[in-house]
Order: sequence, then structure tokens, then C-alpha cells
Amino acid sequence: MAGTAARRDRTHYLYIAVIVAVVLGVAVGFAAPGVAVELKPLGTGFVNLIKMMISPIIFCTIVLGIGSVRKAAKVGAVGGIALGYFTVMSLVALAIGLIVGNVLHPGDSLAVTEAIKEAGQGQAAAEAKDTVEFVLGIIPTTFVSAFTTGEVLQTLLVALLAGFALQAMGSAGQPVLRGVEHIQRLVFRILGMVMWAAPIGAFGAIAAVTGSAGLDALKSLAVLMLGFYVTCFLFVFIVLAALLRIVAGLNILTFFKYLGREFLLILSTSSSESALPRLIAKMEHLGISKPVVGITVPTGYSFNLDGTMIYMTMASLFIAEAMGDPMSVGEQIPLLLFLLVASKGAAGVSGAGLATLAGGLQSHRPELVDGVGLIVGIDRFMSEARALTNFAGNAVATVLVGTWTKEVDKERVDQVLAGLLPFDEKTLLDDAHGDVPDVPEARNDEKAAAGV
Repeated sequence: MAGTAARRDRTHYLYIAVIVAVVLGVAVGFAAPGVAVELKPLGTGFVNLIKMMISPIIFCTIVLGIGSVRKAAKVGAVGGIALGYFTVMSLVALAIGLIVGNVLHPGDSLAVTEAIKEAGQGQAAAEAKDTVEFVLGIIPTTFVSAFTTGEVLQTLLVALLAGFALQAMGSAGQPVLRGVEHIQRLVFRILGMVMWAAPIGAFGAIAAVTGSAGLDALKSLAVLMLGFYVTCFLFVFIVLAALLRIVAGLNILTFFKYLGREFLLILSTSSSESALPRLIAKMEHLGISKPVVGITVPTGYSFNLDGTMIYMTMASLFIAEAMGDPMSVGEQIPLLLFLLVASKGAAGVSGAGLATLAGGLQSHRPELVDGVGLIVGIDRFMSEARALTNFAGNAVATVLVGTWTKEVDKERVDQVLAGLLPFDEKTLLDDAHGDVPDVPEARNDEKAAAGV
């Protein structure tokens, strides 16, 4: 036991190194902006390594979860509850951003130059897919292309079909499930190895962001940026904290402490996707069943974008005021509902927040597109808060959906959050506990499948 603890403790040095790398990246960004921008491939390469693991992890998680739970209706219930919750929370996030944006009026004193107009038009050219294209895009070209294109929802669809097919096969599908289980162990072990490159990726990403924006952009747009950060903070620690306490009886600070390394990873890479595989592993370790984790987390990364909702609301109001054409409440609501739908088509698009904002304004209020260039300089800094808020929203959503569907081992949750059952940073799996959390419903399903 002592030897195991010592091996796990070594990973603390990794995340200390990440913190040091972030500080050094900021220093290099301010001291040598030109050099810092050239370091961007280091951060991009690390995030791409993580993204490489997302599709196989999602596939294995969902197939094992659905294949081991024989009641197909349970999977449908989880998906329905999750999508309903995502829609409600997106509307809440939009409303909060609307209120704060109308109170702050951050765009009153800014001027729009020709260079800014050109930057705004450039972002509109990267407009996200419309809703029909988005829905059709969920269907992969071939069965295996879902794993090669990096589309999370395509992988989700293939995994659901495979999981239900294995359900229908009964005992004949058990060898396949065991094979998928071994593949999952391999993939998580590779992910554990990739994580040791995190300090290098964090250094490159932070240095590039700091070097490309600089102090001038931060000073001129400080009101919008700080207002956005404060709004995200209030949303997380008031709205999400209240839901987590009322529904699951958990303290959000204790919960976030458990996810501290994931938050640090997101902060250093500006990408919530970098923490997606670890979120899946940690939610399962926490005691939430595989079907809930496998469906809620990947779907939430496309449909539960609380930080992006707040960003689009405040940025739309900011641009309208800066362009000298402030929107009335009657104009704000239709635009924001339009952006709510448009944002679903931006899932998985690099820089999706800014691209979706520009695309939405192009379709709904084209005269405001030129103003998008105002926030290009600080968008990467605002993406930090977007990514952190999106991640927090999906972590909380997984616990809430698990609680509502009674797919949570509450005793295990208490033990994990108390530090009695530490997460295995080396394998990212619980060898002693098994691949499926010890949820009563899961045990009953397994017994029924075995004819007990």
C-alpha cells in the first residue's frame, strides 16, 4: 500500500511543473512577444495529443456501460434528462449574461477602426455550420471514420449503436466486451503517459496567448474581460453550487478540489477538451455509472456550453454598443435564442465561441459583424473562462443526472471526496473496484443478465 501511494504521489510533481510552466510562459510572453508567439505549436501539439485519445475513450466507456446494463430504457432516460437539463441551463446562462451586459455597458467608449472591421469580417468567414448540417454531420461517412475525424458526436453515435448491439447479442457479446475493456485499459495508460508532456504544452500555449495579445489589448478591454470573468464566477459558485448542494448534497468547493488538476490543465491550455478524458475517468471513479458518464459528458461538451452562452450574450451587447447601435431588449432576445441554436453547430470547431458569434451576427444583425474585431485580441484570454465554466458545468451536470437517475453510489462519492479512495493517476482506472462503479442498479442488471 505504501509503495502504491508513493507511486501516485509522483504525479504531484507533474502539476507543480505545469504551474511553473504557466508562470514562465506569461513571463516570456511579456518579455519577448515575438518569440512567444512562435511557441504556439508546443501548446497545439499537446492539445492534439489529448484529442487523439478522446474518441477511443468515449467509445470504450459507452460500449462497456451500455453492454453491461441490460435495460435499454435506462440509457434513453439518461439521455433525455441530460438534454433537458442542458437546454434549461443554456437559457439560464444566456439570461445571466444578458442582465450583466445591460448593467455594465462595457462597449460605450470604444471606437471601431478599419483594421478592426477587417478582423471582424475575417471571423465571419469562419462561420459555423447551420443546424441541418450539424445534425447530418453526426452521421460518420464510414464506421471507422468516426474515430479518425475527431468528431465527438460521431463517436457517440457509433458507440451507442455498438453498445445496443452487444446488448442484443447477450452472452455471445461478452468476449467483445472483454476485448473493449482491455482496449480501454490500454488507452487510459497511453493517456497517462501523454500527460507528462503537459508542462511543455502549458508553457507554449500560455506564452503564445500572452505574446499575441499584450498589455494594450488587456487595458482597453479590461471592463468586458473582467465583467465576463466575474459573471462566470457567479454562475458557477451561485447557480451551479446551489444545484449541486440541493440535488446531490455536495459542496462545490470539495467537488472542485477533486477536479483541481483538470482545472489547472484547462487553464494552461485554454481548451476544455484537454480534460475530457480525465473527466470521464474521474466521474466513474467518483461512483457514477458508466452509462451516465459516457452519455452525459460527451453530449455535454456539445450541448452544455454555459461559458460560451454567457460569452456570446455579453459580447453581442458589447459589440452593439461599441458600434453605436445598442440593442433593445426586444432585439436582444431573438438574437440570443438564435445564437443558442447556432452554438450547437459549432461544437468541436477550433475557436468556436468567436466563430459562432460572428456567424450569428452575420445571419441576424450583419451590420454588427465589423465589431467582432474588437474582441479578437482578448478572445483567447476570455476563452480561459469559457473553457473553465463549460467544464465546471459538465462536471456538475454529470453528478446531477446521475443523482436524478439513481446511478450514483453515494457512499463511494463521500469516500472519494474525503480522500479515502484516491484516484489512480497512473492507469486512470480502478483495478480493485472494477470497470463499472458499484451502483446497486448496475449490480442488479448484471445479475439479471447472468440469470441469477
